[in-house]
Amino acid sequence: MTFGVAGLAAFVALWKCAFVFTWAPSGTLPDPFSIPAALAAEYTNGHLLPALGSSLIHYVWGLAVGTVAGFIVGLLAATSPAFDDVHHLLARILRPIPPLAWVVFAIAWFQVSHAGAAFVISIGVFWVNYFATAAGVAGVDPRFYELARAFGHGGFVARVTTVTLPGAAPGILSGMRTGVGQAWMTLIAAELLGVPGMGQQMNSAAGVGAYDAVVVYMLAISLIYSLSDGAFALVQNRVLRWRP
Repeated sequence: MTFGVAGLAAFVALWKCAFVFTWAPSGTLPDPFSIPAALAAEYTNGHLLPALGSSLIHYVWGLAVGTVAGFIVGLLAATSPAFDDVHHLLARILRPIPPLAWVVFAIAWFQVSHAGAAFVISIGVFWVNYFATAAGVAGVDPRFYELARAFGHGGFVARVTTVTLPGAAPGILSGMRTGVGQAWMTLIAAELLGVPGMGQQMNSAAGVGAYDAVVVYMLAISLIYSLSDGAFALVQNRVLRWRP
C-alpha cells in the first residue's frame, strides 16, 4: 500500500511538472490540482450524474448480452464437434474485426441510441467470454467425464452440469471479469460518436478546451470500473471457494 501511494504521488508530481514546464502543447494538459474544482463544477452543473446514468444503461445491457452470448457459443463450440465445424471459419473471419468497426452498422440499425451503444459493447464482450469459455471447457480433464459416466451421468446435460461447468468455472469467471473492463473501454469509444454518456461529455469538454473536465470523467470511469471489478471479484471468490 505504501509503495502504491508513493507511485501515485510520483505520478502527480510528474504531471505537475509537465503542466508547469509546458511539456505538452499549451492548454492541452490541465493542472492536476484543478481537478477537484472541475469535479465540483461537473457535479453542480448537472452533467456528471446524468452522463453516468446514461452510460450505465447501455453498459449493463451490452455487458449482459455479450456475456450470455459469448458463454453459450463458447460452450457449444467446446462441447459439440458438429457446431464447432459449422462456426469455426465464421469465427476466424469475424474475430479480427474490432468492435468499433461495427459502429457504422450500429448507427444504421439503431441510430444514435442506447441500443446502438449496447450492440457495440456486446461485440467486444462476446469475444472475451467466447474464448474464455471455450478454453475453460476444453481444459477440463477428460478423466472427470469418465468418472461421471461411471456414476451414471453420461448424458450431455448431466455432463455439462456436473463436470464441464464446475471444471471450467475458473476460466469462465476470469473471462467474465475481463469482460467487465472490456465493456467500459468499448463504451467510451462508442459514446465519442454521439451516444449520450460520459464519453460524449468527454468529447464535448475537449471541444471547448476543458481538459480538466475530461480528466474528471476519466477518473469517474476508473472509479466505477474499480468498484465493479471489486464486486465481481467477491462473487468470483465466493463461487470458487471450493478451490484450495
